[in-house]
Amino acid sequence: MDTRGPVPNWDIVNFENQFMKNALKFGLVCLAVCCGQALSIEVSSFCKAQVPGKYILESDEDSWTWGMAPIYDEDGKLHIFNSVIPNKGSWIKNSKIVHWVADGPEGPYKLLGDLFVSDEAGYHNPQVSKVGDTYVLVFLLNRYKDENGSKQEVGIATAKSPYGPWTESSLNPIIPASGKMGEYNIIHASNPTFVATPEGKFRIYYKSMTDRYPVKKGFREMSFAESDRIEGPYVNYEHNPVISYIEEKVDIEDPYAFHYNGMYYMIVEDRQGVKDMLEGNPIPADKLKKGGYRPGLIYTSKDGIHWDEPKVGYQTNEIYFGHELARSERPSILWKDGKPECLFLACHDDKPSAGYFVRIRNWNGE
Repeated sequence: MDTRGPVPNWDIVNFENQFMKNALKFGLVCLAVCCGQALSIEVSSFCKAQVPGKYILESDEDSWTWGMAPIYDEDGKLHIFNSVIPNKGSWIKNSKIVHWVADGPEGPYKLLGDLFVSDEAGYHNPQVSKVGDTYVLVFLLNRYKDENGSKQEVGIATAKSPYGPWTESSLNPIIPASGKMGEYNIIHASNPTFVATPEGKFRIYYKSMTDRYPVKKGFREMSFAESDRIEGPYVNYEHNPVISYIEEKVDIEDPYAFHYNGMYYMIVEDRQGVKDMLEGNPIPADKLKKGGYRPGLIYTSKDGIHWDEPKVGYQTNEIYFGHELARSERPSILWKDGKPECLFLACHDDKPSAGYFVRIRNWNGE
């Protein structure tokens, strides 16, 4: 049972008023910054179009659920793929991907069972798409018992129906944690998001890390690989990363990329205060809480390679629902008739749900 209390019953007009009050309260409406080349990060129209929904997908007493990758099938049924981790295990080794179904975002949801689970690998952070008649699932794959040891890499699977059968690519890991990125070695590739380009190619954007720093002290960067076929093979873009703040020693996380109305978009978690840094007010290292404790960001690009400066892309659970601040991460859009209907966000609080969704009202792009 969700004990967080009722969701505020805001209509769209009232929500916009409440949004501005909360944004002012939490410093999200930016004053002009006059020193140096500091920016004023705007709140995007995408963010302003959001209306709070509800928390969903409660776990049982022996596990916890994380994130949501939603998609409708041809009959209008909603399918969600997400991660389930045993309380006595770890997400790195013991995470599995499960399959839920419902008539709509509010539920109720029925658990259909495990989709990918293994004693030799962790399956985590799925993202789902559809190209033509093919459903595409990309995910973090950690084959911790192979010769590489515990390295986060990218896997892909396809199906003609969300009910399956799902087939993993024989090329998995489709993006390995190996190779070169500039002068450094790639040691990490995870949290993928899949995009079909207007030119008929397929891209997987993902979180990359190199050995420029030790992995536990390193910084996440956004990179992509491209293929002529959904199943691969995928080749890394030669000028990766495409978004990076490694020189400023801050980073972003959890990309969700898509192409809509002639533009590429990427929604990310602001893991280490990129917005604050860009505005000329970096968070001191001893006061920085890493993770989705801040509003997320949204980037735009004409080609998916050269990205504009970000805007605020989504808010926090504190602003949406008035709850105690927790990490809102793993953005993923539910599409209906070619338009975004809802944004789903994982929420790392002390409640049993996987996270929550917000509805998207009449957004046609930035």
